[in-house]
Amino acid sequence: MTKGLIFNIQRYSLHDGPGIRTTIFLKGCPLSCWWCQNPESINREPDLMRQPDRCLGCGSCQEACPEGAVRSGKVGPVIDRDLCTRCLKCTVVCPAEALEAVGREYTVSELVREALKDRFIFDSSGGGVTFSGGEPLMQPDFLEESLQAFCKEGIHTVVDTSGCAPWPILEKISVYTDLFLYDLKLIDDLESEEYTGLSSRLSVENLKKLVEKGALIQIRMPVVPLITDSIANINSIADLLIECGLNELELIPYHNYGTAKYARLDLEYRPGTIKVPTAEQMDRIKARFENRGIRISSEDD
Repeated sequence: MTKGLIFNIQRYSLHDGPGIRTTIFLKGCPLSCWWCQNPESINREPDLMRQPDRCLGCGSCQEACPEGAVRSGKVGPVIDRDLCTRCLKCTVVCPAEALEAVGREYTVSELVREALKDRFIFDSSGGGVTFSGGEPLMQPDFLEESLQAFCKEGIHTVVDTSGCAPWPILEKISVYTDLFLYDLKLIDDLESEEYTGLSSRLSVENLKKLVEKGALIQIRMPVVPLITDSIANINSIADLLIECGLNELELIPYHNYGTAKYARLDLEYRPGTIKVPTAEQMDRIKARFENRGIRISSEDD
């Protein structure tokens, strides 16, 4: 029985495809984007997240940890990540959920049953389910079987992806995907490797193949000041869209809502100096694309 590791199921999503949707966030991502707002999604295995403001100071977590990786701090539990094996025994005994397991296994049937609780909302709003992450293509068998199951139920399906996976995976799931939300971040290889950890070539090649296959695609670009908003990158993305015969783009402004997650996972938040783009910056980027004949939408539209 195929199982998938999911770290969040978000209901009433308004920005992950048409209508009101249930967005399913899968664990695992091959990228390490500087601006990632879901750091708990990157690791393919379950993560241990601290919620120190909930701690009661009972010491149950210390007693439960077989590796001695947990100790009491001035504000909540402290985890020695080098010693921690993610057995997650501490999360089971914590009465206040100050230590939280991130990632739960679902079978396809369990997931479909859970998501179909929202069928009435899907039907009344023209919505459906969206698979996001992380990178949902990192769990290809579970993703394909889930998409197929939702299609059999007549539910509209969306996959939010950067396209960073072997083409046969994308080709297989495209049969059961009504819409791709396709993220284009940086086109230049050196910049892409520096800021995301991977070359952009696979993403670009897979986009072209999806277009040739006739898939319905909505392109999205994260606007990260001083990283993705250069004139060169804007022109490169515009060139690629024109080459592919695509004339619409959604701009996703960077936000810093996920900053606290890094501290709870004991990770470094690298782009500490990156600022949220201003309305004026967003307007300038929009104008550059529109001058190339590309229609622009944003999360707020």
